[in-house]
Amino acid sequence: MDITEFFQQSSGKWFSQRTSHHLAFKQSESGKSNLQIDMIVATAPEVQQLCEQYAIDPALALCGARVTWDGTMEWDEEKHAGSTILVPIADPDQPNQGKLLREMGYAEKAPVAGRYSMGSDNALTLITEYETMYSEERLWFASPNLRLRTSILKRFGGFSMASFCSEIRMGVTQASPSPAEAAAQSQ
Repeated sequence: MDITEFFQQSSGKWFSQRTSHHLAFKQSESGKSNLQIDMIVATAPEVQQLCEQYAIDPALALCGARVTWDGTMEWDEEKHAGSTILVPIADPDQPNQGKLLREMGYAEKAPVAGRYSMGSDNALTLITEYETMYSEERLWFASPNLRLRTSILKRFGGFSMASFCSEIRMGVTQASPSPAEAAAQSQ
């Protein structure tokens, strides 16, 4: 599986349950959220714009994905909602890894480019280094409708949080028909 296939398999509506362990406080908390993941073609304006923002040739974009989330964590009653665009750019010498452009980071609310690697076990590893922290996520499918994710978030100078998520597919995103398919359906 390559990253484009991973994004395609991830498309749809998901319910996510998370358990996070805050190592500095020696406490854990749970959370839940709804995710919507939509594939975006490499030629879409938002993919092209993100590439240009990072001064990367848009022709190198493999695809794009829009990820939208809405959830809560146990410790705070605050809603955590947002969305971001993800665009993978393959390394020409090692096509199973490369840069992952993000419109907005998860740990810090600013654009950030990380790295991705697709393992031989079809697991996707994402590594992002922010100004003050390091994030590493590993995502894989236990079945077509069950995706698992582990992550660590390390503040420079100390290890701060580890998380485990199980994500259950609640629905598949309906792809828009091509113009030819739409014309055929209307006849």
